[in-house]
Amino acid sequence: MSTLTYNIADIWEAVSDRVSDREAVVCGDRRATYGELEDRANRFANHLTELGVGPGDFVGVYLTNSIEYIEVMLACFKIRAMPVNINYRYVDDELSYLFNDAGLLAVVCEDAFASRVADIAGAVPTLKHVFVVGEGAGPAELHARNYTEALASSVAERPVISGRGNDDLYVIYTGGTTGMPKGVVWRMEDAFFGCLTAGDPLRMNGPVASADEMLDRIIDFDFVFYALAPLMHAAAQWVALMWFFCGAKVVLHKGAFDPVDVWRTVEREKVSTLTIVGDAMGRPLVDAFESDGPFDTSSLFALSNGGAPLTVDTRERFMATTPGAMFTDGFGSSETGIQGSQRLESGQSAPETRFDNVAEGTKVLDDNWNDLAPGSGKVGRIAHGGYIPLRYHNAPEKTAENFRELDGVRYVLSGDMATVDSDGSVRLIGRGSTCINTGGEKVFPEEVESALKSHPDVYDTVVVGVPDDRWGERVAAVVRPVAGAYPTLDELAEHCRTSLAGYKLPRSLTLVEEIVRSPAGKADYRWAKTTATG
Repeated sequence: MSTLTYNIADIWEAVSDRVSDREAVVCGDRRATYGELEDRANRFANHLTELGVGPGDFVGVYLTNSIEYIEVMLACFKIRAMPVNINYRYVDDELSYLFNDAGLLAVVCEDAFASRVADIAGAVPTLKHVFVVGEGAGPAELHARNYTEALASSVAERPVISGRGNDDLYVIYTGGTTGMPKGVVWRMEDAFFGCLTAGDPLRMNGPVASADEMLDRIIDFDFVFYALAPLMHAAAQWVALMWFFCGAKVVLHKGAFDPVDVWRTVEREKVSTLTIVGDAMGRPLVDAFESDGPFDTSSLFALSNGGAPLTVDTRERFMATTPGAMFTDGFGSSETGIQGSQRLESGQSAPETRFDNVAEGTKVLDDNWNDLAPGSGKVGRIAHGGYIPLRYHNAPEKTAENFRELDGVRYVLSGDMATVDSDGSVRLIGRGSTCINTGGEKVFPEEVESALKSHPDVYDTVVVGVPDDRWGERVAAVVRPVAGAYPTLDELAEHCRTSLAGYKLPRSLTLVEEIVRSPAGKADYRWAKTTATG
């Protein structure tokens, strides 16, 4: 009979008891063992309990990557509260919306963000407790408490909370590409299998048959995972937790993205697996390796990408930095969990955004909700069944729109569009929410971006649709050229013509010094549209 559940706190506590002396996390110049994380998470959990925070309550985590981020998440899981990830790029309107939508009872923020919380706190009636990480406690009107002082005043005994189990909730807020952020609500058991790889982060041993088996998945050798995305994004949380469950060391990237520093961290920490987000991280990394390296990458067992496309050229250059290491690419979303992957051994190549290992329950559907025929060349929408979320928080209409029952099976529609190759592989085309409708023809920005990035003068690009009197919308490219280059619209359009139909070619061009992206490297399409029409 199983004694463990698939609850995140249950598994964390069982693993940390086994490996308490192991180093668990590295962030900048700070380090913590499993035992130290457990001690501090218990202290904060007990302090929250004393304040009346408990099952079903929402606690905001308004932090950049830090050891405190992990502690706060674990503390909330322990007392059946729900940590809420807050994008530190949000402005007041977005912050106020998220705080109120989640009904935050408490928030933990960095001292650099305390004034922003103070600006909106009066408009968030549910907010009762604020903790500040760093020096002091923020502006006096915030009535906050210093996080370190709160821990020091509490006790380290593990809290005993009744009812903790598979049905507890895990919530991740996602901003998407349009609209205000929305909370995706998962049962922990579904999240364990759908998001956290069920004890199989390298997809080599298959999912566990019971939660107790997680203790058999604790590795007995040094393994170091390094994620470059911030923990405020779903994928970074997922990979951190899945490697904690295996007793590995997790390296969190601290501060601005510096590709040379990344490679030096790989050398210093003897990183086993490095995960990036698309070309926005991949290309600067390979540029730095070629110009400032080589660096010692002999410890790397695997390279991985997720969250944004990595063009073939960048991927092959990236793989060349670590001969012998395998490469994995994955796709999914906050609403679907991990849906598919592509694995390449050293020297192998494959088209970008093509995934031959697709999770059970994933379908590509046509406009009539039928399965898309393999090899048809048609584009359909991806649906995912099985381990999926319960709903969007406080959004019944959006839930009804994206969660559908087909033939008695419940599916979630992620917004991703794809084709199905004759061998059953799924090839992502783009997101429906960013699709450009020009003269009745659909253009997915990602395919135009990929074609543009293959031009030698293009360092980075985002493609959007802008209003057009004749065609409704036209394809507009916002391009960051390589240093010293000034590509013209005609040159880029002619280059793209070899791989794209005429209606997909960019019709306008804006050159910029920098492409604005999220901290995880995802394109900011709202900024790009404003820039292209400005």
